[in-house]
Amino acid sequence: MASISLVWASSITAVAPTALFSITALFNSRYAKNYKRLELIHTEFSNLGQIIQTKELDGKVNGIILDLGVSSPQLDTPERGFSFTTNGPLDMRMNTQQQILTAKQWLAEATENQIIQVLRDFGEERFAKRIAKAIVTTRQQQPITTTGHLASIIATANPAWESNKHPATRSFMAIRMQINQELNELKAILPIALRALTTGGRLLVISFHSLEDRIVKHFFKQQARGQDVPKEIPITHTHSRPKLKLITSAVTPTVTEINNNPRSRSAKLRVAEKLA
Repeated sequence: MASISLVWASSITAVAPTALFSITALFNSRYAKNYKRLELIHTEFSNLGQIIQTKELDGKVNGIILDLGVSSPQLDTPERGFSFTTNGPLDMRMNTQQQILTAKQWLAEATENQIIQVLRDFGEERFAKRIAKAIVTTRQQQPITTTGHLASIIATANPAWESNKHPATRSFMAIRMQINQELNELKAILPIALRALTTGGRLLVISFHSLEDRIVKHFFKQQARGQDVPKEIPITHTHSRPKLKLITSAVTPTVTEINNNPRSRSAKLRVAEKLA
């Protein structure tokens, strides 16, 4: 996950993703004293609730921006194992200090059916079964330890390459999402963000994947509609009334923006405002 920015009257807190530990450390050591209104915190999205509680910010935040994209430093650093265009170790952990399975370990331990499910559910990969079989067959002969090796296996198993898209794109994204539990992190942070906002505060979410956008869209619409409660249940109007107002439909980048930043091509911005 990329970043969170919390804005309230006197200061800004940016919750940096687990992927950007080095950037957070650099800022805090060199620049923090000159930018006292800005604080960077390195943690997972799901820990935002504890941060809000510690800083006593529940219901006080004027704005929250959730950027769900993978950072360019991640993608451009072969050692992180996110890219299929440059060879590197199969890691894919957002937080290399976190004790979770690397992509190499997961691919070595997951069953064929588990790999199929991840590729289908997270990557929406049509050829998940063929790719998973190729991975399992290969690992029986030799370990799969590098991004280049994995990309080659996937490319060979994928019979139909999409135009202008590497055949390993969907599979790499799916495995990364599995390793870091990205959709679970997103589901956890949305209600936390809503509680943190003050009346009139706005929640902005930038997603880069249809599954992410679907979760955000559903949450926004559900909170804008309010709870459907049967009349016979003794619940107050306060509990059932809408909590969000939708500000705009999904905003996508212009052709000019995509030309200037090709990685923005799949971005979608959704905005909602907290009601009283």
